[in-house]
Amino acid sequence: MGLCFGCFGVGDKHTSKEEDIMASEEARAKAAEAAQKRQEQFENSPAGRAARAQQQAMAKQSASSNKGEPVLKWQMG
Repeated sequence: MGLCFGCFGVGDKHTSKEEDIMASEEARAKAAEAAQKRQEQFENSPAGRAARAQQQAMAKQSASSNKGEPVLKWQMG
């Protein structure tokens, strides 16, 4: 009795796994490319520029607001 796994489609599982992996990698690459394109479009839009300006203003304000004093002060008593 010889074993003939090819006759029962056992070898196809390995091939389909490789195809699934390749398809997943390709889908991830396309999704990353699309996300990068959307990010660039957002940054160039008026809303993106406003959001960037607001973030910069918040960072500037938070950097200069405490003037070396601790944010939380402990009180004993």
